[in-house]
Amino acid sequence: MNPGEGYFDRVAERWDRMRARFFSTAVRERALAVAGVRPGRVAADIGAGTGFMTEGLLNRGLRVIAIEPSAAMRAQMARKFAEAERLEIREGTAEAIPIPDASVDYVFANMCLHHVERPPRAIREMARVLRPGGVLVVTDLDEHRFEFLRIEHHDRWLGFDREEVARWFREAGLEDVRVGCTGEECCARASVGDAHARVSIFVASGRKPR
Repeated sequence: MNPGEGYFDRVAERWDRMRARFFSTAVRERALAVAGVRPGRVAADIGAGTGFMTEGLLNRGLRVIAIEPSAAMRAQMARKFAEAERLEIREGTAEAIPIPDASVDYVFANMCLHHVERPPRAIREMARVLRPGGVLVVTDLDEHRFEFLRIEHHDRWLGFDREEVARWFREAGLEDVRVGCTGEECCARASVGDAHARVSIFVASGRKPR
């Protein structure tokens, strides 16, 4: 287990409250709008946490496969959605997604990529599980310099350059690649000192060729 996984196990029970302080549900709404989700389709939620994206997808009538490495996060999600019949929760990572090739109509990864060791590999994995015509949507942080997020929240990457993200999408074989702003920010305050991060959140999308 890497240190980041241990961190998410420790904060799982209070993660929903923490997430609400970091960013709003408007980020989810923007991601769903970009994807153009339709009821009855199948979506994968990568790095699902306690089910922030999953909740929005279930509410729109989709079947969801939620992928999450943290056992404590998966347990929280299982309790939270105990009555959900269209949800399957699986242990896995963004770089090794336990879903067969060309199995889902949409893939979402919200605030997941900056915790991944090899983001380009993760993008390729997400593209792999998409059906032809399927859409990948990633919402994450723009480049920033707030080192305390690396220390306190175990972020591997201090955000991303949008042009680089677009290149990773294209290298994964996706087309109609677009990277823009959600109009939202992620906010966090350091536990020691007076550092306070406000980082813009991008939305990147691409479609698997038919």
